[in-house]
Amino acid sequence: MPEETLLAFDFGEKKIGVAIGNTLTGQARPLEIIFSEVRDARFGRIAQLLEEWQPHRVVVGLALASDGGEQPATARCRRFANQLHGRFGVDVELVDERGSSMEAQQLLGTHAADDAVAATVILQRYLDALP
Repeated sequence: MPEETLLAFDFGEKKIGVAIGNTLTGQARPLEIIFSEVRDARFGRIAQLLEEWQPHRVVVGLALASDGGEQPATARCRRFANQLHGRFGVDVELVDERGSSMEAQQLLGTHAADDAVAATVILQRYLDALP
């Protein structure tokens, strides 16, 4: 598989965690948290990140219920993924994000803002599942 750069998003209505990784190293790392409830501001920052990092695709965490079923947040994650594809023409992969915030808090050892680390957990799951 050729080397690919990937960005991942842990979508929330008030903030979005962002992580970066690549298929060569198979490693993900936190990048930043986008703090904004204003759609244009969020997508403006995302546009800058896409321009800066030129990812081959993006990964979006899919919020599923504990039993794996759909919940209201699932539709919001799908809508966000569709908006990324529609606005920027980037390929989008959805990855089950169940437990990613708890795992991020364990990695951080605190309840501080964990959104970028949660995005890292989501992206690492994606990378680990690649052949």
